[in-house]
Amino acid sequence: MAEIPIWPGSSSFGLTTQPTPFEFYNSDTEFVKDADQVANWCARRLGYPLVDIELQAVNFYAAFEEAVSEYGHQIYTFQIKDNLARLRGSVTASSDDTWQSLNQVNVKDDFGSLFEATAVGGSSGGGGGSYGSATSRTYSASLNVQPTKQKYDLVDTTLVNWESGSTEIKSGSLNVKIKKIYHYAPSAINRYFDPYAGTGTGIQSLMQTFGFGNYSPGVNFMLMPMYFDALKLQAIELNDTIRKSGYHYEIENDRYLKLFPIPENEYKLWFDYTIDVSDLGGGIDPTTGGAASLNTVTDMSNVPYAKPTYSFINEPGRQWIRKYCLALCKEMLGSIRGKYQSLPIPGADTTLDFSRLLSEAAAEKEALITTLREDLAGLTTRAQYEQITGENEAKLTAQSTEARYQIYIH
Repeated sequence: MAEIPIWPGSSSFGLTTQPTPFEFYNSDTEFVKDADQVANWCARRLGYPLVDIELQAVNFYAAFEEAVSEYGHQIYTFQIKDNLARLRGSVTASSDDTWQSLNQVNVKDDFGSLFEATAVGGSSGGGGGSYGSATSRTYSASLNVQPTKQKYDLVDTTLVNWESGSTEIKSGSLNVKIKKIYHYAPSAINRYFDPYAGTGTGIQSLMQTFGFGNYSPGVNFMLMPMYFDALKLQAIELNDTIRKSGYHYEIENDRYLKLFPIPENEYKLWFDYTIDVSDLGGGIDPTTGGAASLNTVTDMSNVPYAKPTYSFINEPGRQWIRKYCLALCKEMLGSIRGKYQSLPIPGADTTLDFSRLLSEAAAEKEALITTLREDLAGLTTRAQYEQITGENEAKLTAQSTEARYQIYIH
């Protein structure tokens, strides 16, 4: 029978060639620091040095890596199930694109506002939406209106980002939906004292009627009611609507803007719009403004969760990982000892405890996963809202019970 290598009593992660199979966490300093400690702890929990442990350092490292991955699997699967309705339709990414993953993102009901920096356009004007998606975001942009030019293409034109001031060329393939055009007549209050406003309510004629005409025209001795101001402003606006070219616009195919009246000078016209990517089969490429090459989230298989970052896992999570690693080591050791069910010793044979190790490992793994899932079940959005509601109701009940009756003396 071949000689079985046993645990030497210590290990060195940094000096081991390819210590873990996938090398998911080898660059994480916290993982590297804990790897040797976990290996030593698992070996002692398995009976070392009282009994030989037929495992090497790489076996403990592999179990440690698998335990961290399993913890991330359980956590992120729960997050996907709890938030899939909010994430469906958003831009997905490769599992290696950690910067685009949702690992460290607080997914809320207004989740669309969290990743708007990755999409195209100006400032956010609306809530809702999805991660990396522009289907329900509202963007603000501007175009430079030129004298005598009445028609403008809102897609194939230079749009100025509201926040950064940079210019971006929009692709004509985008399905732009115009929400609001800031094209209005000058405010009526600007011509409140204009004698040519056409309201027929000149202040000077009223001053002559009351005998104040000989006083300086810069002084008004009449106190008018507030509704007089409102009526005068309405009169100015109605006069402009009837007697002048009204300020309005037409939009053709959610793209071509026609301004009325014909512009007479140069100015910047702002407008709000959304981008409908439902027909483009994906999100928005932030570099071109066109359809992104990435697909969208359709089910739990393509929600962009990456492998967990061990350094960010707190102590309760690390304790779960250590216990799960120990269960994996028991399972591994039981499989090894099951291959050599009995070993010859001087004068007799000894039977190894592989069956006990395998049964204990299976029970411990199931118990750990069950406990973790039960803990996660209490952290769903619905469960959290119910807990907060219950706590608030309990506080109100306690306050009403402990409140003292007040006696008022008049």
